[in-house]
Amino acid sequence: MGLTVAKIFKGDRVIWAVLILLSMLSLLIVYSATGALAYRVAGGKTWIYLVRHMVFLVLGFGVMLLMVNVLPVKIYSMLATLALYASIALLMLAVGLKFAGIIHGSGRTLPLGPLSFQPAELAKISLILFSAKVLGKKQKTKRDLYLAFKNIIIPTAIVCFLISLSDFSTSALLFATIMTMMFIGRIPFKYMLLVVAAGAAFVALMYFGASIMDNPPARIATIKGRIDRFIHGDPSSETGITQADYAKLAIYSGGILGKGPGHSDVSNYMAAAYNDFIFAIIVEEYGLIIGFGVVFLYLIFFFRGVTIVRRATRTFPAFLVIGLTMILVYQAMINIGVSSGVLPVTGQPLPWVSYGGTAMIFTAISFGCILSVSYQNQVNREAVQQPVMIKAPDEDYEIENEAKDK
Repeated sequence: MGLTVAKIFKGDRVIWAVLILLSMLSLLIVYSATGALAYRVAGGKTWIYLVRHMVFLVLGFGVMLLMVNVLPVKIYSMLATLALYASIALLMLAVGLKFAGIIHGSGRTLPLGPLSFQPAELAKISLILFSAKVLGKKQKTKRDLYLAFKNIIIPTAIVCFLISLSDFSTSALLFATIMTMMFIGRIPFKYMLLVVAAGAAFVALMYFGASIMDNPPARIATIKGRIDRFIHGDPSSETGITQADYAKLAIYSGGILGKGPGHSDVSNYMAAAYNDFIFAIIVEEYGLIIGFGVVFLYLIFFFRGVTIVRRATRTFPAFLVIGLTMILVYQAMINIGVSSGVLPVTGQPLPWVSYGGTAMIFTAISFGCILSVSYQNQVNREAVQQPVMIKAPDEDYEIENEAKDK
Protein backbone atom coordinates (compact mmCIF):
# COMPACT_ATOMS: atom_id res chain seq x y z
CA MET A 1 0.00 0.00 0.00
CA GLY A 2 2.78 2.39 0.96
CA LEU A 3 4.60 1.62 -2.27
CA THR A 4 1.47 2.33 -4.29
CA VAL A 5 0.92 5.68 -2.57
CA ALA A 6 4.56 6.61 -3.11
CA LYS A 7 4.21 5.84 -6.82
CA ILE A 8 1.18 8.12 -7.11
CA PHE A 9 2.31 11.00 -4.88
CA LYS A 10 5.55 11.63 -6.73
CA GLY A 11 7.86 14.50 -6.00
CA ASP A 12 8.91 16.10 -2.74
CA ARG A 13 7.19 14.19 0.07
CA VAL A 14 7.71 16.99 2.57
CA ILE A 15 5.69 19.38 0.39
CA TRP A 16 2.96 16.75 0.05
CA ALA A 17 2.89 16.46 3.85
CA VAL A 18 2.65 20.26 4.21
CA LEU A 19 -0.25 20.35 1.75
CA ILE A 20 -2.12 17.57 3.57
CA LEU A 21 -1.70 19.32 6.95
CA LEU A 22 -2.84 22.66 5.49
CA SER A 23 -5.83 20.92 3.89
CA MET A 24 -6.94 19.41 7.19
CA LEU A 25 -6.68 22.78 8.92
CA SER A 26 -8.43 24.46 6.00
CA LEU A 27 -11.48 22.19 6.20
CA LEU A 28 -11.83 22.78 9.94
CA ILE A 29 -11.43 26.55 9.85
CA VAL A 30 -13.51 27.14 6.70
CA TYR A 31 -16.41 25.16 8.19
CA SER A 32 -16.25 27.33 11.30
CA ALA A 33 -15.63 30.68 9.57
CA THR A 34 -18.44 30.30 7.01
CA GLY A 35 -21.13 29.69 9.63
CA ALA A 36 -22.40 33.27 9.65
CA LEU A 37 -22.27 33.39 5.85
CA ALA A 38 -24.36 30.23 5.67
CA TYR A 39 -27.07 31.74 7.87
CA ARG A 40 -27.08 34.97 5.85
CA VAL A 41 -27.06 33.42 2.38
CA ALA A 42 -27.80 29.68 2.50
CA GLY A 43 -30.56 29.49 5.07
CA GLY A 44 -28.31 28.12 7.79
CA LYS A 45 -27.02 25.16 5.74
CA THR A 46 -23.45 25.33 7.00
CA TRP A 47 -22.45 22.13 5.22
CA ILE A 48 -22.85 23.71 1.78
CA TYR A 49 -19.65 25.75 1.97
CA LEU A 50 -17.73 22.91 3.58
CA VAL A 51 -18.68 20.54 0.75
CA ARG A 52 -17.89 23.14 -1.89
CA HIS A 53 -14.50 23.82 -0.36
CA MET A 54 -13.82 20.09 -0.05
CA VAL A 55 -14.66 19.61 -3.73
CA PHE A 56 -12.13 22.24 -4.77
CA LEU A 57 -9.49 20.77 -2.48
CA VAL A 58 -10.03 17.35 -4.06
CA LEU A 59 -9.93 18.88 -7.54
CA GLY A 60 -6.73 20.68 -6.58
CA PHE A 61 -5.09 17.45 -5.46
CA GLY A 62 -6.27 15.86 -8.71
CA VAL A 63 -4.63 18.63 -10.72
CA MET A 64 -1.36 18.22 -8.82
CA LEU A 65 -1.36 14.44 -9.27
CA LEU A 66 -2.09 14.82 -12.98
CA MET A 67 0.74 17.29 -13.43
CA VAL A 68 3.35 15.31 -11.50
CA ASN A 69 2.43 11.94 -13.05
CA VAL A 70 1.59 12.85 -16.64
CA LEU A 71 2.93 16.24 -17.75
CA PRO A 72 6.68 16.63 -18.37
CA VAL A 73 8.36 19.81 -17.09
CA LYS A 74 9.36 20.90 -20.59
CA ILE A 75 5.71 21.36 -21.57
CA TYR A 76 5.44 24.30 -19.16
CA SER A 77 8.18 26.08 -21.10
CA MET A 78 6.41 25.31 -24.38
CA LEU A 79 3.12 26.80 -23.12
CA ALA A 80 4.63 29.85 -21.38
CA THR A 81 4.35 32.38 -24.20
CA LEU A 82 0.89 31.24 -25.29
CA ALA A 83 -0.39 31.36 -21.70
CA LEU A 84 1.00 34.88 -21.27
CA TYR A 85 -0.76 36.17 -24.39
CA ALA A 86 -4.00 34.49 -23.33
CA SER A 87 -3.84 36.01 -19.85
CA ILE A 88 -3.24 39.51 -21.24
CA ALA A 89 -6.22 39.11 -23.56
CA LEU A 90 -8.44 37.95 -20.67
CA LEU A 91 -7.26 40.83 -18.46
CA MET A 92 -8.09 43.32 -21.22
CA LEU A 93 -11.49 41.65 -21.66
CA ALA A 94 -12.25 41.98 -17.95
CA VAL A 95 -11.21 45.64 -17.94
CA GLY A 96 -13.29 46.35 -21.04
CA LEU A 97 -16.39 44.65 -19.62
CA LYS A 98 -15.95 46.56 -16.37
CA PHE A 99 -15.79 49.96 -18.06
CA ALA A 100 -18.69 48.99 -20.31
CA GLY A 101 -20.78 48.24 -17.24
CA ILE A 102 -21.39 44.62 -18.26
CA ILE A 103 -19.74 43.21 -15.14
CA HIS A 104 -20.01 44.87 -11.75
CA GLY A 105 -17.98 44.93 -8.58
CA SER A 106 -14.21 45.32 -8.65
CA GLY A 107 -13.94 43.91 -12.17
CA ARG A 108 -11.42 41.25 -11.19
CA THR A 109 -13.65 38.29 -12.11
CA LEU A 110 -15.23 37.04 -15.30
CA PRO A 111 -18.58 35.29 -14.76
CA LEU A 112 -18.75 31.75 -16.12
CA GLY A 113 -22.25 30.67 -15.20
CA PRO A 114 -22.28 29.29 -11.65
CA LEU A 115 -18.51 29.85 -11.35
CA SER A 116 -16.30 32.90 -11.67
CA PHE A 117 -12.85 33.14 -13.19
CA GLN A 118 -10.12 35.56 -12.13
CA PRO A 119 -7.79 36.33 -15.07
CA ALA A 120 -5.19 37.62 -12.62
CA GLU A 121 -4.68 34.07 -11.32
CA LEU A 122 -3.78 32.83 -14.78
CA ALA A 123 -1.65 35.93 -15.38
CA LYS A 124 0.43 35.29 -12.24
CA ILE A 125 1.40 31.79 -13.28
CA SER A 126 1.87 32.57 -16.98
CA LEU A 127 4.11 35.60 -16.32
CA ILE A 128 6.27 33.53 -13.95
CA LEU A 129 6.48 30.76 -16.56
CA PHE A 130 7.48 33.25 -19.25
CA SER A 131 10.05 34.98 -17.02
CA ALA A 132 11.57 31.64 -16.03
CA LYS A 133 11.81 30.68 -19.71
CA VAL A 134 13.57 33.92 -20.64
CA LEU A 135 15.95 33.87 -17.67
CA GLY A 136 16.76 30.23 -18.33
CA LYS A 137 17.82 30.94 -21.90
CA LYS A 138 19.78 34.16 -21.40
CA GLN A 139 22.45 33.76 -18.73
CA LYS A 140 25.78 33.62 -20.59
CA THR A 141 26.76 37.21 -21.43
CA LYS A 142 25.97 40.73 -20.27
CA ARG A 143 24.01 41.31 -23.45
CA ASP A 144 21.95 38.18 -22.68
CA LEU A 145 21.10 39.62 -19.27
CA TYR A 146 20.12 42.94 -20.83
CA LEU A 147 17.89 41.20 -23.37
CA ALA A 148 16.37 39.08 -20.61
CA PHE A 149 15.56 42.22 -18.64
CA LYS A 150 13.99 43.92 -21.66
CA ASN A 151 11.97 40.85 -22.66
CA ILE A 152 10.63 40.40 -19.13
CA ILE A 153 9.96 43.97 -18.03
CA ILE A 154 7.66 44.89 -20.92
CA PRO A 155 5.07 42.11 -20.38
CA THR A 156 5.47 42.58 -16.61
CA ALA A 157 4.53 46.25 -16.92
CA ILE A 158 1.52 45.41 -19.10
CA VAL A 159 0.24 42.59 -16.88
CA CYS A 160 0.79 44.43 -13.59
CA PHE A 161 -0.89 47.58 -14.91
CA LEU A 162 -3.95 45.67 -16.11
CA ILE A 163 -4.22 43.81 -12.81
CA SER A 164 -3.76 47.01 -10.79
CA LEU A 165 -6.91 48.49 -12.32
CA SER A 166 -8.96 46.03 -10.27
CA ASP A 167 -6.58 44.47 -7.73
CA PHE A 168 -3.57 46.57 -6.74
CA SER A 169 -2.29 44.17 -4.06
CA THR A 170 -2.08 41.25 -6.50
CA SER A 171 -0.30 43.51 -8.97
CA ALA A 172 2.25 44.52 -6.33
CA LEU A 173 2.67 40.89 -5.25
CA LEU A 174 3.38 39.74 -8.80
CA PHE A 175 5.75 42.66 -9.41
CA ALA A 176 7.75 41.80 -6.28
CA THR A 177 7.97 38.17 -7.38
CA ILE A 178 9.28 39.02 -10.85
CA MET A 179 11.82 41.40 -9.34
CA THR A 180 13.00 38.62 -7.03
CA MET A 181 13.39 36.27 -9.99
CA MET A 182 15.43 38.85 -11.92
CA PHE A 183 17.61 39.55 -8.88
CA ILE A 184 18.41 35.84 -8.50
CA GLY A 185 18.83 35.65 -12.27
CA ARG A 186 21.76 38.12 -12.07
CA ILE A 187 19.99 40.96 -13.88
CA PRO A 188 22.14 44.09 -13.31
CA PHE A 189 21.04 45.97 -10.22
CA LYS A 190 20.95 49.32 -12.05
CA TYR A 191 18.16 48.06 -14.32
CA MET A 192 16.15 46.77 -11.39
CA LEU A 193 16.65 50.00 -9.45
CA LEU A 194 15.15 51.96 -12.33
CA VAL A 195 12.12 49.65 -12.37
CA VAL A 196 11.63 49.93 -8.60
CA ALA A 197 11.86 53.71 -8.86
CA ALA A 198 9.29 53.70 -11.66
CA GLY A 199 6.98 51.50 -9.57
CA ALA A 200 7.32 53.80 -6.57
CA ALA A 201 6.63 56.80 -8.78
CA PHE A 202 3.51 55.08 -10.14
CA VAL A 203 2.19 54.48 -6.61
CA ALA A 204 3.02 58.05 -5.58
CA LEU A 205 1.27 59.37 -8.67
CA MET A 206 -1.90 57.47 -7.82
CA TYR A 207 -1.74 58.50 -4.16
CA PHE A 208 -1.22 62.23 -4.69
CA GLY A 209 -3.37 62.22 -7.81
CA ALA A 210 -6.29 60.97 -5.75
CA SER A 211 -5.78 63.93 -3.39
CA ILE A 212 -5.89 66.41 -6.26
CA MET A 213 -8.80 64.97 -8.24
CA ASP A 214 -12.31 65.90 -7.16
CA ASN A 215 -13.74 62.51 -8.11
CA PRO A 216 -10.89 59.97 -8.46
CA PRO A 217 -11.56 56.49 -9.87
CA ALA A 218 -12.73 54.01 -7.29
CA ARG A 219 -9.61 51.81 -7.32
CA ILE A 220 -7.25 54.79 -6.95
CA ALA A 221 -9.34 56.14 -4.07
CA THR A 222 -9.23 52.69 -2.46
CA ILE A 223 -5.43 52.54 -2.69
CA LYS A 224 -5.07 56.00 -1.17
CA GLY A 225 -7.54 55.17 1.57
CA ARG A 226 -5.70 51.99 2.56
CA ILE A 227 -2.36 53.80 2.73
CA ASP A 228 -3.87 56.62 4.79
CA ARG A 229 -5.57 54.18 7.17
CA PHE A 230 -2.34 52.29 7.68
CA ILE A 231 -0.28 55.43 8.38
CA HIS A 232 -2.78 57.58 10.28
CA GLY A 233 -5.20 54.98 11.56
CA ASP A 234 -8.72 54.20 10.42
CA PRO A 235 -11.21 56.98 11.21
CA SER A 236 -13.97 54.36 11.19
CA SER A 237 -12.46 52.91 14.36
CA GLU A 238 -13.73 55.98 16.23
CA THR A 239 -17.34 55.17 15.39
CA GLY A 240 -17.23 51.37 15.14
CA ILE A 241 -15.04 48.31 14.87
CA THR A 242 -13.38 47.71 11.49
CA GLN A 243 -12.33 44.44 9.87
CA ALA A 244 -8.74 45.05 11.00
CA ASP A 245 -9.94 45.67 14.56
CA TYR A 246 -11.89 42.41 14.53
CA ALA A 247 -8.78 40.55 13.34
CA LYS A 248 -6.68 41.94 16.18
CA LEU A 249 -9.46 41.12 18.62
CA ALA A 250 -9.58 37.54 17.35
CA ILE A 251 -5.83 37.09 17.84
CA TYR A 252 -5.96 38.69 21.30
CA SER A 253 -8.93 36.62 22.48
CA GLY A 254 -7.42 33.40 21.13
CA GLY A 255 -4.37 33.66 23.35
CA ILE A 256 -1.91 30.79 23.59
CA LEU A 257 -4.29 27.83 23.35
CA GLY A 258 -7.34 29.32 21.63
CA LYS A 259 -11.05 28.98 22.34
CA GLY A 260 -11.39 25.59 20.69
CA PRO A 261 -12.63 24.39 17.28
CA GLY A 262 -15.85 26.07 16.19
CA HIS A 263 -15.90 28.54 19.08
CA SER A 264 -14.95 31.67 17.15
CA ASP A 265 -17.04 34.72 18.01
CA VAL A 266 -15.31 37.24 15.77
CA SER A 267 -16.06 35.30 12.57
CA ASN A 268 -19.74 36.11 13.05
CA TYR A 269 -19.00 39.80 12.47
CA MET A 270 -16.25 39.72 9.83
CA ALA A 271 -17.15 39.78 6.14
CA ALA A 272 -13.86 38.13 5.08
CA ALA A 273 -13.28 35.82 8.05
CA TYR A 274 -13.00 32.78 5.78
CA ASN A 275 -10.68 34.43 3.28
CA ASP A 276 -8.55 37.53 3.81
CA PHE A 277 -8.53 37.31 7.63
CA ILE A 278 -8.61 33.55 8.06
CA PHE A 279 -5.31 33.48 9.94
CA ALA A 280 -6.87 35.58 12.71
CA ILE A 281 -9.69 33.04 13.05
CA ILE A 282 -7.14 30.22 13.19
CA VAL A 283 -5.43 31.90 16.14
CA GLU A 284 -8.76 32.65 17.83
CA GLU A 285 -9.87 29.02 17.74
CA TYR A 286 -6.57 27.15 17.98
CA GLY A 287 -4.26 29.65 19.68
CA LEU A 288 -0.90 31.18 18.94
CA ILE A 289 0.80 27.78 19.10
CA ILE A 290 -1.11 26.53 16.03
CA GLY A 291 -0.72 29.97 14.46
CA PHE A 292 3.05 29.69 14.72
CA GLY A 293 2.68 26.14 13.41
CA VAL A 294 1.03 27.48 10.27
CA VAL A 295 3.88 29.96 9.79
CA PHE A 296 6.33 27.09 10.30
CA LEU A 297 4.62 25.03 7.59
CA TYR A 298 5.09 27.83 5.06
CA LEU A 299 8.73 28.16 6.14
CA ILE A 300 9.19 24.42 5.57
CA PHE A 301 7.66 24.82 2.12
CA PHE A 302 10.04 27.72 1.41
CA PHE A 303 13.13 25.76 2.39
CA ARG A 304 11.98 22.71 0.40
CA GLY A 305 11.58 25.04 -2.58
CA VAL A 306 15.18 26.20 -2.09
CA THR A 307 16.31 22.57 -1.96
CA ILE A 308 14.48 21.78 -5.21
CA VAL A 309 16.13 24.77 -6.90
CA ARG A 310 19.59 23.66 -5.76
CA ARG A 311 19.01 20.15 -7.11
CA ALA A 312 17.68 21.31 -10.48
CA THR A 313 19.93 20.42 -13.40
CA ARG A 314 18.44 22.93 -15.84
CA THR A 315 17.86 26.67 -15.54
CA PHE A 316 14.19 26.91 -16.57
CA PRO A 317 12.88 24.53 -13.87
CA ALA A 318 15.05 26.28 -11.28
CA PHE A 319 13.68 29.74 -12.09
CA LEU A 320 10.17 28.33 -12.32
CA VAL A 321 10.36 26.96 -8.77
CA ILE A 322 11.90 30.22 -7.53
CA GLY A 323 9.03 32.29 -8.91
CA LEU A 324 6.17 30.04 -7.81
CA THR A 325 7.65 29.41 -4.35
CA MET A 326 8.22 33.11 -3.71
CA ILE A 327 4.77 34.24 -4.83
CA LEU A 328 3.09 31.67 -2.57
CA VAL A 329 5.31 32.57 0.39
CA TYR A 330 4.85 36.31 -0.21
CA GLN A 331 1.09 35.80 -0.36
CA ALA A 332 1.12 33.89 2.92
CA MET A 333 3.23 36.61 4.54
CA ILE A 334 0.80 39.30 3.36
CA ASN A 335 -2.25 37.45 4.69
CA ILE A 336 -0.61 36.83 8.06
CA GLY A 337 0.71 40.40 8.19
CA VAL A 338 -2.70 41.90 7.44
CA SER A 339 -4.43 39.70 10.03
CA SER A 340 -1.94 40.73 12.70
CA GLY A 341 -2.01 44.43 11.79
CA VAL A 342 1.58 44.58 10.54
CA LEU A 343 0.58 45.37 6.93
CA PRO A 344 -2.16 47.52 5.39
CA VAL A 345 -5.49 45.79 4.82
CA THR A 346 -5.58 44.12 1.42
CA GLY A 347 -7.28 41.16 -0.15
CA GLN A 348 -4.81 38.27 -0.30
CA PRO A 349 -6.01 34.79 0.75
CA LEU A 350 -3.86 32.36 2.71
CA PRO A 351 -2.60 29.85 0.08
CA TRP A 352 -4.32 26.46 0.26
CA VAL A 353 -6.16 27.43 3.46
CA SER A 354 -8.57 30.27 2.64
CA TYR A 355 -11.98 29.50 1.19
CA GLY A 356 -11.92 29.79 -2.57
CA GLY A 357 -13.01 28.44 -5.91
CA THR A 358 -11.04 28.73 -9.11
CA ALA A 359 -8.24 30.45 -7.19
CA MET A 360 -7.68 27.12 -5.39
CA ILE A 361 -7.20 25.40 -8.75
CA PHE A 362 -4.54 27.90 -9.83
CA THR A 363 -2.82 27.52 -6.47
CA ALA A 364 -2.84 23.78 -7.12
CA ILE A 365 -1.26 24.38 -10.52
CA SER A 366 1.55 26.33 -8.82
CA PHE A 367 2.17 23.50 -6.36
CA GLY A 368 1.90 20.99 -9.22
CA CYS A 369 4.67 22.74 -11.17
CA ILE A 370 6.94 22.71 -8.12
CA LEU A 371 6.25 19.04 -7.42
CA SER A 372 6.84 18.17 -11.09
CA VAL A 373 10.28 19.78 -10.98
CA SER A 374 11.12 17.98 -7.73
CA TYR A 375 10.13 14.65 -9.29
CA GLN A 376 12.19 15.39 -12.39
CA ASN A 377 15.15 16.12 -10.10
CA GLN A 378 14.70 12.70 -8.49
CA VAL A 379 14.58 10.98 -11.89
CA ASN A 380 17.73 12.78 -13.05
CA ARG A 381 19.56 11.97 -9.82
CA GLU A 382 18.64 8.27 -10.03
CA ALA A 383 19.77 8.13 -13.65
CA VAL A 384 23.18 9.53 -12.70
CA GLN A 385 23.59 7.22 -9.70
CA GLN A 386 22.51 4.07 -11.54
CA PRO A 387 25.60 1.93 -12.32
CA VAL A 388 26.38 1.19 -15.95
CA MET A 389 26.02 -2.54 -16.65
CA ILE A 390 28.80 -3.91 -18.87
CA LYS A 391 27.87 -7.14 -20.59
CA ALA A 392 30.28 -9.98 -19.92
CA PRO A 393 31.87 -11.57 -23.00
CA ASP A 394 30.25 -14.67 -24.37
CA GLU A 395 32.31 -17.64 -23.05
CA ASP A 396 31.17 -20.01 -25.80
CA TYR A 397 32.25 -17.47 -28.39
CA GLU A 398 35.71 -17.22 -26.80
CA ILE A 399 36.16 -21.03 -26.60
CA GLU A 400 35.13 -21.43 -30.24
CA ASN A 401 37.66 -18.81 -31.35
CA GLU A 402 40.42 -20.45 -29.30
CA ALA A 403 39.69 -23.83 -31.02
CA LYS A 404 39.89 -22.23 -34.45
CA ASP A 405 43.21 -20.64 -33.59
CA LYS A 406 44.66 -23.98 -32.56
